[in-house]
Amino acid sequence: MTIRARIVISEFMDERAVAQLAAEHNVLYDPLLVDDAPRLITQAASADVLIVRNRTQVRDALLAALGKCKVVGRLGVGLDNIDVTGCEAKGITVIPATGANALSVAEYVIASTMMLLRGAFTATEAVAGGQWPRTVLGNGRETAGKTLGVIGFGFIGQMTARMAQGLGMKVIAFDAVLNADAAVFSQTGVAFSGLDALVGQADVITLHVPLVDSTRGLFNAARIAAMKKGAVLINTSRGHIVDLPAVAAALRSGHLGGAAIDVFDTEPLSADASLQNCPNLLLSPHISGVTFEANERVSFMIADKVLRSLA
Repeated sequence: MTIRARIVISEFMDERAVAQLAAEHNVLYDPLLVDDAPRLITQAASADVLIVRNRTQVRDALLAALGKCKVVGRLGVGLDNIDVTGCEAKGITVIPATGANALSVAEYVIASTMMLLRGAFTATEAVAGGQWPRTVLGNGRETAGKTLGVIGFGFIGQMTARMAQGLGMKVIAFDAVLNADAAVFSQTGVAFSGLDALVGQADVITLHVPLVDSTRGLFNAARIAAMKKGAVLINTSRGHIVDLPAVAAALRSGHLGGAAIDVFDTEPLSADASLQNCPNLLLSPHISGVTFEANERVSFMIADKVLRSLA
């Protein structure tokens, strides 16, 4: 008799992918489990597989409760919500959806770049109200010819670079684990740069690094001050990497030309007066990698990988 594994899914997953799992195994799919820690721990205790997004913290009490679990599937790529070392110590394999949402993140970065450089897309209320800010908004900047600095040159960084090159941007990149002679630079036509040189040269900087000790506070007030005057900063990686009050101060002073922030130290972000009415600031609720299509790709990738792991 085939043993059916018990799969617990604690956050949103495409229901067709859930059905694919349920065709062969015993599935508990409840996106609200993430908000009910005692119940999640109880359900996870008998799980052979746990599937999560970024809000479920697979560490401490939840990790300790995983007595049977052999696989943790991550509906995304960031692993800072998962104690990977602790999972490995318990014989649990952690499976991220590597590459599945890269296109969505790259499009978010490019769209933010064009919006913040041009500066013409926030005038709807003014124009509809009878104002005509043509002189002010006529000083926007073109994307072509600008230098994009990519920090973290993995799958998402490379896809972003390709899109930027298609718009006529020059792309330079820094990655702490890549040397200047790494094949990926010649393959993509992207120039390797040291971190400090990139910060000083780029018109737009986009961050694609994990949250680890070496990246925590990477863009503090001093590093933001070292950016070119009028440069744009985009963070779609993780909170704690960028000093948000320093970003707001640099925007208000005019040193930064714009910023797009999709990730925060604490999510949801609490009301913050320093960010309200801040010029040239785009804020979004951790959705750069979340689109209809990306949700499909992430969900089916993890469903397929989980089924293979259980085969």
